[in-house]
Amino acid sequence: MRPVGHQALRRLIRVPVWADIALRLSAAFALLALVVLIHWIDREGLADNHDGHVSFLDVVYFTMISITTTGFGDIAPVSDRARLIETVIVTPIRLAVIFIFVGTAYNFIIKRSWERWRMAQIQNALSGHVVVLGFGISGSEAVAELIARGTDPATIVVVDGAEGRLAEAERMGCNVLPGDATRDTTLIDVRIARASAILISAGRDDTSILITLTARHLAPGVPISTVVRAADNEVLAQQAGATNVINPVRFTGQLLAGTAHGQHTAGYLSDLASISGRVHLVERPVRDEEVGRPLTRLASGGQGLRIYRAGKAYGFWEEESRQLAPGDMIVEIVPTAPTDGAVGASMA
Repeated sequence: MRPVGHQALRRLIRVPVWADIALRLSAAFALLALVVLIHWIDREGLADNHDGHVSFLDVVYFTMISITTTGFGDIAPVSDRARLIETVIVTPIRLAVIFIFVGTAYNFIIKRSWERWRMAQIQNALSGHVVVLGFGISGSEAVAELIARGTDPATIVVVDGAEGRLAEAERMGCNVLPGDATRDTTLIDVRIARASAILISAGRDDTSILITLTARHLAPGVPISTVVRAADNEVLAQQAGATNVINPVRFTGQLLAGTAHGQHTAGYLSDLASISGRVHLVERPVRDEEVGRPLTRLASGGQGLRIYRAGKAYGFWEEESRQLAPGDMIVEIVPTAPTDGAVGASMA
């Protein structure tokens, strides 16, 4: 059971509630109008035991009691044609109207209650998911890139305080949770301690650093990537517990500087950063068959650039990279698969 005051995840419902209700009611009233028209055209086949005259109001009344199978008997079909119409036309319409109302009750009471229960169970069982705290420009681009790399949107949880941003995340297929990511309860609700990665981009450096501090407190072993825009806040983000600190302003400046000495450097760096390019960077653990090999002879066929061993980085030109060891993390360049724009390797 969820603690009182905590929020549940939600996921996009394909048809809005108001539109679903409008469609169902329109269909029901259209069928009722059709039956009224049929009864009015064939009113000579009806008998009114009250005054012997069948008025339009009598036709509407008879239609309603006929559709609802009430059957008071004061108005009844007496001719063979009227009875045939009731059997062949009105009875199927009556069943259709009943199914519409029963389906509506199922959809809005049983099904939606079931969906809320199912999402609560998904929330309780969350593990190995990616938590995105802040869905502004950087956060939304990160989610789009994750999905392009093959990450199932159902394994991504987005937290933001703006409903418009959450609606966009829902359209992408992600789970969303409205709330303040600086609060412990919000992060506990997304099972942040069981996440595989945490991406933070709150739009303001002070907020991002506070979220980082809160997330690190609740998830001491989960990798955290934080976006900050001021250079002097990078150290603060690292001290708050960020595993990776990304400064888009600094990175943009580096790309601009690269274009001053060559027209292709910036394009290649952008190519590496995105799955949509011809090649991209992958970080992964060393494979069993690669142990003992040099970094330049990877089983994947990629170009090895760097290994991480015991917390230290070694380039492909250094002595340590000439023989891979168990536990090494490899950073390599691999070509993007031409068939679907993605490769099987996943970002660690």
